[in-house]
Order: sequence, then structure tokens, then C-alpha cells
Amino acid sequence: MLTTLREKLSGWVAKVIFGLLIFVFSFFGIESYFMARTATYVAKVGKSEISQQQLQDALNRARQQMVQSGQKLDPTVLESPAFKLRVLDTLVDRDLLQQAGSQLGVMISDAQLRQTIAALPYFQVDGHFDPATYQATLGGMGMTAEAFQDSVRSDLAVQFLPQAISASAIATPVDLDEFIRIAMQTRDFRYALLPTPAPTDTSVSAAEIKSYYVAHSAAFMTPEQVAVHYIEVSAATLPPPPVPDDASLRALYARQKNRFVLPEQRLASHILIALPANATPAQQKAALAKAEKIDALARAPGADFAKLAERYSDDLGSKRQGGDLGWIRKGDTDRAFQSALFAMHKGEISPPVLSPEGYHIIDLRDIRAGRAKVFSEARPELLVQAEKDARDHAFSRVAGKLTDLIYQDPTSLDTAAKTLNLPIQTTPLFGRKGGAGIAANPKVIEAAFSSQVLKDRNTSDPINLGKDDVVVVHLAEFRPAAPQPLATVSDQIRSDILAARAAAAARAQAQKLEAALARGGDLATLAAEVGAGVQSASDVGRNGGDPASARLDPVLLKQVFLMPRPAAGKPSVAQMDLGQGRYALVALDAVHPGDPAKLPAQLRQMYLDQLRQVYAQAAASGFIAALRQHTDIKIDASRM
Repeated sequence: MLTTLREKLSGWVAKVIFGLLIFVFSFFGIESYFMARTATYVAKVGKSEISQQQLQDALNRARQQMVQSGQKLDPTVLESPAFKLRVLDTLVDRDLLQQAGSQLGVMISDAQLRQTIAALPYFQVDGHFDPATYQATLGGMGMTAEAFQDSVRSDLAVQFLPQAISASAIATPVDLDEFIRIAMQTRDFRYALLPTPAPTDTSVSAAEIKSYYVAHSAAFMTPEQVAVHYIEVSAATLPPPPVPDDASLRALYARQKNRFVLPEQRLASHILIALPANATPAQQKAALAKAEKIDALARAPGADFAKLAERYSDDLGSKRQGGDLGWIRKGDTDRAFQSALFAMHKGEISPPVLSPEGYHIIDLRDIRAGRAKVFSEARPELLVQAEKDARDHAFSRVAGKLTDLIYQDPTSLDTAAKTLNLPIQTTPLFGRKGGAGIAANPKVIEAAFSSQVLKDRNTSDPINLGKDDVVVVHLAEFRPAAPQPLATVSDQIRSDILAARAAAAARAQAQKLEAALARGGDLATLAAEVGAGVQSASDVGRNGGDPASARLDPVLLKQVFLMPRPAAGKPSVAQMDLGQGRYALVALDAVHPGDPAKLPAQLRQMYLDQLRQVYAQAAASGFIAALRQHTDIKIDASRM
């Protein structure tokens, strides 16, 4: 058998097969047959992907902002698909704006970056930017200056296009007049607040109560509740580490000396003649000719480079600043631009330099030589880092030991508490919507009601409440969901049944009276039939700011301004549900448009500014909507 196989494999058929295999592998790669390609993105915006970690980070930031604003958090809402999709939409919009900015050549200059960072209040001392505070704050955040600057630069680039579009919005006096006619419109109407009729049948049988109880059983359940014991390890509550001495700081400085090297920087301006992504030879030739012409103008005696940049540059981010790019380090720009810039001498203007964006004419205005920070300059940053490293180490050690101990004995928290000298704390009872303290955290709620804690009665896995805050929970008490006894809720059910009958009777009465009023009946006569009086309201504004509208039910006022304009000599009529079984019968007699001539000049200007802001927001939102429409966006809800 083996002999036969060897003979067949050595024949011409086998050679053809092996040749085809080699051909296939050469084009597609043999690794593709053995390596699975698994998509992991939550959203794909064009060719850019948004990862699960990016979404989780954004969700955490959104929750923190809600906490800081004093909002009461509902854990079920924070974990809902709608909330996650709302946060994901902001990431998609940000990605769209980044891509659009890149395509349009938006660049944030170092001067803009410096100005923005210097204006941030948490880097200021006595109203002025303080470099030591800046370095110490970033160190406390565990972030380098370069990473923070990149983050701010990215934020500014994302904001640039919406701000530029908003700045172009215009609201004319004609727009304002039309707005005033609608916004300051008043209405004259008559209305009758209808009394709720008593139900004709006020008897409720035991059978009806029981039937209602069975049909609405979910409304009469006490929800399941748990209380948990927990141990929390937080860097904020651990004993502070000893202050590092100069010897240890110098040792740290020696190990990380490269961090404190200030690289050479060059102060530059440029004029960009943009090229499309797939420029034709003719387009390249035309762009080069234009760049050479501008270059000649820039080199002419007495030429003002900044004015030339304002006139000719296609870089929207810098042309308003006369082409100023600020101080540039190696790595800040593309290779072609960088090579040209760092080969120049101070005061030189470069010939056109081709980059992926187009042709640049570079003006090198100044050079700042690189140097290393001495220990005394680096000491504040080193101290912050050393203290943070010590805190992180202490937290990691205790949190790691806690993890080991609960895995060794998941049936109790006692051993871990005694070994680490940490208190066991207990929450009050809470349901799946959460409670107070750590019970408000969605992760804690999920763990408390998990099979591991609730059914197996084991300690949860460590739960990260924050970057340096971890907790483990263990079941203290469980109260299952249970129906309330019928005897306990029978009076409530009787009231609910009678209220439902009264609401149905009130609705039927209102519908009957509306039909009679529409046929030409008199409002006062119809109202009198049910024991109601008619009230009149004149010159009532839609926003409730005038005395006439202040006395009205807000629901009634809102619905009056939704009624159609009455025909000549005939009022518009409607019956309105005011909630809680209350109804009104309304006849709208007249609609008076607002008078632009009555608005004082100062108030008119204020409204014009507000209208422009509305138009600006609409324009920016419309731009993002257009980007969405012309970009292939895929969202995988299963990974959210």
C-alpha cells in the first residue's frame, strides 16, 4: 500500500497538484489557512475601528461625569443598550471628524496647543500657567507630557471643523422676524375643566379583585433583594508611603535620564499647496508651479511670509495665524517635511517640499537647541512619580494578596480580613436596581446577583471600582421575590378598579362633548350640562412667561398651542387629557402672531445672537450627519 502511494505521489499528477498549491500559497499566504481572523471592533467607521476597550473607557468617563454633576444614577439605565449606543455614537462622531479633518489638512499648531494648555485652570497658580504644577499634575495622572499634548492636540483637531462651520452660520433680521412671529405668538381661547363623573357601578366583588390580582400579579411582587459583606482595597485609604529621599530620587533620575531630555525644536511657518489623495500628474504639475510662484514671492526683498500664508495656504488650521506651526520636534511631522525642516538654517525659506498633503514652503524662524534637564529641574516630577509608584506598589501588593486569599478560601471573607487587617463591611438590602454606596455600582450589582455569589455562596472575583480601587463581595442575606398576600393589597386593588372605571367614564364624557361642540354646540351650554364652568384666556403666550398663562395647567397650555389655527368665524375645538382622569374641553378662538416692532433693540440683538447659535449648532450637526451618510458605519451590538 505504501509503495503504491509513493508511486502515485511521484507521478506527473502529483507534480501538477503541488504546483497549484505553491501558486495558491504564494498569493494568499499559508498562514491564512492556520490563523483565524476574528473581528473585535464594536464599531467600524470607514476603515477605522472602535475597540471594546475604547467604548468601555468612554462609558466609564460618562458615568464619572454623571456622578460629578450630581445626577442620581440608575444602574439599569447605565447598563442598558440605549445608553451604551448613545456613548458609542459620540465615539463614531469623533472618528468621523478626525477622518474629515485629516482629509482637509487640519493641523493644530504648537502655538495653539500651548495656548490651550496654558489656559487650563488646574495647571495655573495665581492665574498663571505654572510648569512645575503642570509636570506634577501629569505625574499624578500617570501621563507623560507628550501623551497629554497628543491628547489635547487630538481634541482640538476634532473640535476644529464643527467650530469653523458654526462660525459661518448666519441669522438674518428676516429670520429673526419670522422667529418672533412664532415664538411670541399669543392665543385666545375658552375652556371648561370637566368634572370626573362618578362611576355608575361602585361595587367591586371579591371575584373581580382576585381576577385583577391574578392579571396584574407582577405589580404586587416584592422584588428579590440581597445584602453583601465586602472588603474594599483602595489606594486612597492605604497608609501613605514614606517620602522618598534624594538618594532614591537621584537613582530614579539616573535610570530614566532619557525621559528628561528636551529635544531640539524649530519654530516654523509654512504655506501649503494641497494635493488630492490620488493626484494626477497634471494636478501635481499645476500644484508645483503654484508653489514655485509663491516661493519666489516669499523670497523677494521685503516679503511678508505671514500675509502670503493667509492669502495662499490651504492649511485651514494655520493660515489664520500666518502659517505659524509653532515649535516642532522631530517626530511631530511627516518625514519629508521633517527632513527639509531640520536641514535648514535659521532665517531660510525652503523650496517646495512634497509630502502626502501637498507642497510645503517652509519658513524656519528660530532654533532651540536640545538639552537634558538637570536633577533639580526634574526633581518635582521624579518626586510625584516615586510617590505614585510607591502607592501603586502598595495597592498592587495588597490587592494581589486579597485575590490570592479569596481564591484559597472563597467560602468566607474572614481569613482575608484578618490577614490583611482590613474591615469587613456590610451593605443594606438592595435590589437589581441598586442601592447606596458600592451597591450603586453596576459591577457590584451584577456580581451580587451572579450564580457565583447568590447560588454557590462563594466570594466574587475582584471587582474594579476604579483604577486603584478593588472590592470583593460575599452574600450576607437573600430575600427572594414574593407575591404580596391578596388580603394585604385588596384595598389597593379595589381603588385601582374604581379609578379605572372613573377614568373610562371621564374619557367617554369628554369625547361625547367634543363631538357635540364640533357640530356647532355652545361651549357654555355643554359645560353646564356636566356642572362645569367656562373660563376665558386672552393673549396667552406659549412659554408661560406672562400672567395669563401662569394660571393655566401646563399640559393644557402645551396642547392649546398644538391646535390648528381656527377658520374665519369658527373656533377650533378639542378635548384634552390632562392626566389622572382629568379632561378639558377647549375652543380656540384666535391666534395673534408676535410683533417684531415691539421688541426693544437690545433684546432683539440678544435673540438674534441666540438664533445664530441655534443655526450654528444645526449646521455642525448637519455636517456630522452628512459625514455619517457618506461613510460606511458598522456597529456590532453583540460586543457592546
